[in-house]
Amino acid sequence: MDKLKERILQEGVIVSDQVLNLDGLLNHQVDPQLTMEMGKEFASRFAEAGVTRVVTVESSGIAVAFATAYELGVPLVFARRKKTLLADPDALCERVPSFTKGIVTDIMLSRHYISEQDKVLFIDDIIANGDAARGLIKIIERSGAELVGLGVVIEKCFQAGARTIREQGISIEPLVRIQSLEGGVITFAD
Repeated sequence: MDKLKERILQEGVIVSDQVLNLDGLLNHQVDPQLTMEMGKEFASRFAEAGVTRVVTVESSGIAVAFATAYELGVPLVFARRKKTLLADPDALCERVPSFTKGIVTDIMLSRHYISEQDKVLFIDDIIANGDAARGLIKIIERSGAELVGLGVVIEKCFQAGARTIREQGISIEPLVRIQSLEGGVITFAD
């Protein structure tokens, strides 16, 4: 997606050789038109997979996951990071570290919204170390649902997350692959 690459170059702020701040594009502010285009792209890539639900982890993946679910005509379910008073006491839960937040959190997905009959498409904003992704994949597996693939807006190729998930035999479809942030320069892999 050339438009997405252009926006990353315009609005991305390199914090370090490992961290790219995309608050103006994905994580704090969202461009609805671009987000819907990303959803259409993911929907076209997984159109033949028989997806019955799109899942993501709150909060940065929700906008793109919503756009994808809308295009596929299926529900969106997101794993919560915070327990509420109304939380399902029997929710599927996994403890995961957050690379960008520097903390460990629990992600929870109610058993009411995912079942053995589901074919699930997991959509996320960025894959770096892949800890949150691996946690949600474990939840999907424990639910008995079939994971048909993982769509990520940005794959950071210089971190191990996507590689380790592909080693599990899971299909990953990135919209953009970033090879490096070294020297304060965004270098795309493609």
